[in-house]
Amino acid sequence: MMSNRSSVSNQRPRFILIGGFLGAGKSTTVARLARHYTDQGKRVGIVTNDQAPDLVDTHVLRQQGFDVGEVAGACFCCSFNELTDVIAAMGRDVMPDVILAEPVGSCTDLVATVIRPLAAEYGMPLDIAPYGVLLKPAHGQKILGNRPRRGFSPKAEYIFEKQIEESDFVVINRIDQLSSQDVEELEQALHDRFPDRPVLRMSARTGEGFAAYIQYLEQSGQFARNVIDVDYDVYAEGEAELGWLNAQMTVRAAQALDLDGLILELVQELQTHIGQTEAEIAHLKAIGMSDGNYAVANAISSATASELSLPSRAGTTAADVVVNARVAIDPAELERVVRACIDRVASRGGFEATIGTLQSFRPGRPVPTHRLP
Repeated sequence: MMSNRSSVSNQRPRFILIGGFLGAGKSTTVARLARHYTDQGKRVGIVTNDQAPDLVDTHVLRQQGFDVGEVAGACFCCSFNELTDVIAAMGRDVMPDVILAEPVGSCTDLVATVIRPLAAEYGMPLDIAPYGVLLKPAHGQKILGNRPRRGFSPKAEYIFEKQIEESDFVVINRIDQLSSQDVEELEQALHDRFPDRPVLRMSARTGEGFAAYIQYLEQSGQFARNVIDVDYDVYAEGEAELGWLNAQMTVRAAQALDLDGLILELVQELQTHIGQTEAEIAHLKAIGMSDGNYAVANAISSATASELSLPSRAGTTAADVVVNARVAIDPAELERVVRACIDRVASRGGFEATIGTLQSFRPGRPVPTHRLP
């Protein structure tokens, strides 16, 4: 049963972990949740997570004025002490009323390695919210529907399915991009595979279904108790299937550039040339920042069109650009494609692009700091 009162408390910060695969819409959901609780007069802290620094999500949320801490270099489970350090730093003056945490999208087993250890090991009590996992339709339709040419190996699909298995409830996100029939089929596939899992429908971008999502998160009781059996060999191999790339560069031009057009063109160029390698995109993001303006573009799969998700409507002669790519491809090949695409877009646009940092790698084997069964 749902409680009619909010569980958010000034004494015990409400800890909300937003799960879901790469490209499920977690960062958009985090931003909407943060605005919701801020509008209620609550203090909100956000913790983002990535296998390397220069995370687009962190830049986007900070540009929107939120207090954001980042755990970079490994997932929450493998950097548990850094996670607790970030939370403690947020509460150095006044502890937030709500802590929103966005884990790496290729991680699972978070109930046993993050949520339960936080409750048992962390010095300050946290009020743990129900653990909801966002379903990414582009891959949910392929994986749960057993379609051919699903894009990932069974080992990568294993992670996708384990994320749902350990959830308290599942949210079909991005329903604004789906037909009613697609939504019905996805929900039926979830009920067939996970019959005891409540399913919500939502668009984090438009806000449709968001009130029901909030209502689930504000339930009181014992949650995040679905500790699952995980084969860490399969898990590690599935995660290592993805090539990971984070790049930061500066753009300079003699005449003003359309920042939105530049960022969207870069993502479209990357999606096109990654597609020529027949590699599946898990998520591809880019942000351009200039004088307080920022533009974000992304592609959430190989078959889904690139989009400008946050327009800046700004012109500029100088900008900082960050690119995050998660693709089922060898990291060296991914780096080659990204560098070549940057050069082509710069040449066509008549501007100079200077890469400051670029990391491309496969995630290492997950080794949790704690695992409480």
